[in-house]
Amino acid sequence: MAIMHHANYASFGYHVNNFFAVSSRFGTPEELMYLIDKAHELGLFMIMDIVHSHASSNVDDGFNLWDGTDYLYFHGGKMGHHSLWDSRLFNYSSYETLRFLLSNCAYYSEKFHFDGFRFDGITSILYRNHGIRYSFSGDYREYFSDNFDEDGGVYLMLANKLLHTINPDVITIAEDVSGMPGLCLTVDQGGFGFDYRLNMSVSDKWIQLLKEYKDEDWNLGNLVFTLTNRRYNEKHVGYCESHDQSIVGDKTIAMWLFDKEMYWNMSCGSPETIIISRGMALHKLIRLITFALGGEAYLCFMGNEFGHPEWVDFPRPGNGFSYALCRRRWDLCDNKGLRYKYLYNWDVAMNKLDDVFNFISSPFQYISLKHEDDKMIVFEKGDLLFVFNFHSHKSYENYKIGTQWGTPHKIVLDSDELRFFGKRRLEYGHGHFFPIIREGWNNRPNHFNLYVPSRTCMVLIAEENLKKYDLSKFTFETIE
Repeated sequence: MAIMHHANYASFGYHVNNFFAVSSRFGTPEELMYLIDKAHELGLFMIMDIVHSHASSNVDDGFNLWDGTDYLYFHGGKMGHHSLWDSRLFNYSSYETLRFLLSNCAYYSEKFHFDGFRFDGITSILYRNHGIRYSFSGDYREYFSDNFDEDGGVYLMLANKLLHTINPDVITIAEDVSGMPGLCLTVDQGGFGFDYRLNMSVSDKWIQLLKEYKDEDWNLGNLVFTLTNRRYNEKHVGYCESHDQSIVGDKTIAMWLFDKEMYWNMSCGSPETIIISRGMALHKLIRLITFALGGEAYLCFMGNEFGHPEWVDFPRPGNGFSYALCRRRWDLCDNKGLRYKYLYNWDVAMNKLDDVFNFISSPFQYISLKHEDDKMIVFEKGDLLFVFNFHSHKSYENYKIGTQWGTPHKIVLDSDELRFFGKRRLEYGHGHFFPIIREGWNNRPNHFNLYVPSRTCMVLIAEENLKKYDLSKFTFETIE
């Protein structure tokens, strides 16, 4: 994010002035290369946020009016200005514009060895109205009407083809709010060539639920629909929140859950209030169900892994150009005297769960239960069975859980463990297998009975699947 040079800090890096210069705020180009090399040594992929949907309208330090005209790389006149972003819009029918942008892709791939690119704001590239004040309904006639910018679509195809030719292992991700079909089909198949698209509706759904409803009133069927609403074989990146939800005075998920108590009652020695208890429990449930159902990949926005208490607010006129909230308090996670460590431990556990059982990318997924009164969600993903109880106060004994697998099930992870700020109510279940009853339940051929405490989630595996994995690898360090 914010790698390409931008003069206006408050633009979050999206008003680019010089596309071939890295922002000097973070160091020199050589230092960026060193960072990427070190990441590669650790086995990490480096994905860059690339902004080819618009450019800064600055003249003195940008390339707007570079040759005295307003149409060198952009559309001339009103067509070349984005009315909401106050920026210039590229003319993708111009060969010079295509050469400029495609060489920019090659520059960061070949010179800096970025492993992937997240293309920002491609809705603006794909449509002549740039998606401004337009709500897409999903009707396919909306996508390929006169509003579709064929030149913009061809540019995205060329960019993806070029990047995948330079580096066959490159990852490209599309940020599109319209739901354009074919984004993740290869160019050879007639698609746009992206590998993933962002599942943008999920983060908006979480903020809507937290902002407008008590969790007792959450519609779980609608939640599951939002998490899973994507075309077959079109890979998505799921996430709970990003900068779109937590900048400029909005609230992070942690702020919606904890409010002012995050400043007074997140100390391990402070009283566990109802708000803290609810917030700690729901923060874990929100992340795991998004992790498991929200896509074939998962994005953790900075600080979400430990419930960062504040939004990101860059210097701007509205806050007196203050830098006070223009940072992340990473020390909160490392402070053993604060409860943020428990949320971070949960994030470590989620990621380790996928490392060992590789369920996120699995094509197999079956949701067997969405019970609005019980506030229960049960689903199978990969070789694992997930059980969620979102109820505010009801725990269930001998709750019938349907399963396709016919061998006893064992708990491998639960949010009620002490290291995750739980109450150890499920500790007994980690030591043995739950026997299977050969009677169908919830459209599954078998079921078993389970104790499910309120506001908890657990992950189980059948004995027949457990044989495929080395359970000793499911170990991870936690902050005590």
